[in-house]
Amino acid sequence: MLSHDRVWAAIDALADRYSLSASGLAKRAGLDSTAFNKSKRQSADGRPRWPSTESLAKIMEATGASLDEFIALVEPRRTRSISLDRPLPMQRSSVPLIGFAQAGAGGFFDDAGFPDGHGWDLVEIPERSSESAYALGVQGDSMLPLYRDGDVLIVEPGASIRKGDRVVVKTTLGEVTAKVLAKRTSKQVELLSLNPDHPPRVVPVTQVEWIARIVWASQ
Repeated sequence: MLSHDRVWAAIDALADRYSLSASGLAKRAGLDSTAFNKSKRQSADGRPRWPSTESLAKIMEATGASLDEFIALVEPRRTRSISLDRPLPMQRSSVPLIGFAQAGAGGFFDDAGFPDGHGWDLVEIPERSSESAYALGVQGDSMLPLYRDGDVLIVEPGASIRKGDRVVVKTTLGEVTAKVLAKRTSKQVELLSLNPDHPPRVVPVTQVEWIARIVWASQ
């Protein structure tokens, strides 16, 4: 018997089978990157929201998965005659991508620094990433010598942050920059610049819109 939870779990499992996040699967299928976000699985009044048959058809077409494969993910304990001997295509994780300048302009993140809204491109990376991860493209030479123009930084807004971690910080003034976290207190955040020519910075907590850890860089 089909259930709301099992159908959504099958979508997550299909994405995982093809080394994609749920948002990466949606984007690959030509859907909005937020179409399969967990927040979209319930309506505003708390009622379960089901994926459309059109969306299911598109994700199967995008991955090459058969209907039997998808149903087997919905009902994993049920025995089915499914051909699993064909190799699954090698995929990379796909995450949303924008440039630092766009990030500072606003409209691409929620209040916690998670990707939101529209206008994101998609970039593939050779490592698995969480559903909330996104990529920032380095522009210019302000982050030399560690990051160069054209490098891609993968950011995990939900990851824990410790002293010495490389982070991306967005201020209430719209500035988005990569730094090293030196210290964080209830009143201020101390940041070290990646470029040795730039002095350390102390930013009041009231001026920090969000801070997220860099987990990977294409260097």
